[in-house]
Amino acid sequence: MRKTVRLRAAGAAVVTAAALLYPSTAEAAVTTASFTDYAYPATATTLPDVRRIIRDDVAAAAGYTGKGVGIALIDTGVVPVAGLTSGNVANGPDLSLESQVPGLLRRDTYGHGTHLAGIIAGRDAVGGTFKGVAPDAKLISLKVGAANGAVDVTQVMAAIDWVVAHRNDDPANPIKVLNLSYGTDSTQSWVSSPLSEAVENAYLAGISVIVASGNTGGNILNPGSNPYIVTVGATDPRGTTGTADDTVAAFSSMGTTKDNAPDVLAPGRSIVSLRDPGSYADVHYASARVGDRFFKGSGTSQAAAVVSGATAVLLQKYPALSPMQVMCYLRATGTPVTGSYAPQINLQTAIRSTLTGCSQSGSTITGTGSIQRDRGSSQVTMGDGVALTGERDIFGPLSSSAWAAASAARTAWSGGAWMGRPWTGTGWSSPTDGQGNWSGKAWSGKAWSGKAWSDLAWSGQTWSGKAWSGSGGTAPNWSGATWSSTGWLTAGDKGWMS
Repeated sequence: MRKTVRLRAAGAAVVTAAALLYPSTAEAAVTTASFTDYAYPATATTLPDVRRIIRDDVAAAAGYTGKGVGIALIDTGVVPVAGLTSGNVANGPDLSLESQVPGLLRRDTYGHGTHLAGIIAGRDAVGGTFKGVAPDAKLISLKVGAANGAVDVTQVMAAIDWVVAHRNDDPANPIKVLNLSYGTDSTQSWVSSPLSEAVENAYLAGISVIVASGNTGGNILNPGSNPYIVTVGATDPRGTTGTADDTVAAFSSMGTTKDNAPDVLAPGRSIVSLRDPGSYADVHYASARVGDRFFKGSGTSQAAAVVSGATAVLLQKYPALSPMQVMCYLRATGTPVTGSYAPQINLQTAIRSTLTGCSQSGSTITGTGSIQRDRGSSQVTMGDGVALTGERDIFGPLSSSAWAAASAARTAWSGGAWMGRPWTGTGWSSPTDGQGNWSGKAWSGKAWSGKAWSDLAWSGQTWSGKAWSGSGGTAPNWSGATWSSTGWLTAGDKGWMS
């Protein structure tokens, strides 16, 4: 099963990108490598450096800053630190396991989402100097990951479906880009994978899905194996802003052949972005702090964030591009990297090129495979080791066939219910969430209801917010075990981020 894409851009040779079925086995589950600094603790790549490397500085000088483009960030949430308070950030729903705790609702307790948000669309208020790759894009944050990264694959599927359902809620900033720094070592192909179906449905809705390839150094993780989304590997800038010495980062999952390599590369080594004080990453990786305001992270998550911002810049210049044409542009206009089949993105070339052809074969995806197999070895478990397994979401049984049909028809969400069960309230988030006022107005001017998951049922038993706070409250039982916010773990106590 192979898909081929061909593009001719002005001044560029014909480029071919191909992807095979995802292998039946993978090397390892995604681990939280995004805040470890590997072998070069003294190296730091600032966002001005990143923007220079990918020639985002040239695009900005020409007036292309992502204005008018919405970017959905499905991650661990975003907090209103300086650089994310100038009015271009809004909250979608909190679908995480912390959503019942009022003090944690939409709060980035890990630090990962805040770091990526700064890379994608961060900007200081007037007079400041901090800028992300697309500082005038509109960023909407959907929280799915908890403080230790814990998240079930069904929560991610629900979040993707929500983005598709709400992509046009803000006519001035329609969601055209989705950043997903998530992956599992799923044992089934992209053709049958429910997670792969979710991202493809976003693609079919006109959204460019940007996915991190993974940090295993080996095979690309699911859903990065889907050939209709932009899969991103990471480069190591090696402390310079020139590209001649750039190499593939040692941790970056690159596949084994040209046919299953990432689509593009972007800087992902020691990227300096915004710090989330007191978060899991901030506490456990204190050596990654850069002064009081910034934080240094390495991973294909960071590289994907760079490409998400760059995609918004490209779509400002060429708003009619389809997601497949976006992939073609980024591939055909990129800068070659030694030892890689994938090029590093180059916005200077991209905004000066003209697309003259981009073809694709039809998809044969079904999405009716096993939810459990999609989890791979990254499974949410309770403190006693009992895992959430089987064909079910976090509330109960879930048929992948029924979900695939609803997702494709864009009916999986109805108000605040996903697949017929209430998950959250309706509306858009107010910028105020307890730690200061996010300046600017919310997307539609409506306030998010802020309703938590209390009084909903898990297998007929009632939840309470207190039970998730870790404060000793009584929680419902599942498989004979008690659930609490402090009892959730994922594989390796790390989890899902790339």
